[in-house]
Amino acid sequence: MTWQLADAKNKLSEVVRLALEKGPQRITRRGEAVVVVSAREFDELARKSKKKNFIEFLLSAPSFDGVNLERDKSPMRKVRF
Repeated sequence: MTWQLADAKNKLSEVVRLALEKGPQRITRRGEAVVVVSAREFDELARKSKKKNFIEFLLSAPSFDGVNLERDKSPMRKVRF
């Protein structure tokens, strides 16, 4: 739901209750918006957006099982210089 700032200030308890029960609540002021979310939802979003370090990235890559990584030993093509 979207709230005007003045309404959200007057009904802050309701805004918080709805954020906990129904999901994010948007509050606007002069065309700009902020969002009120539950701490649980915020923590989940923060966890999902956490960047992996290089080792975690490599370990999360798909398996190479069944992929043929053997070098092709056929003769190279002839190139004139």
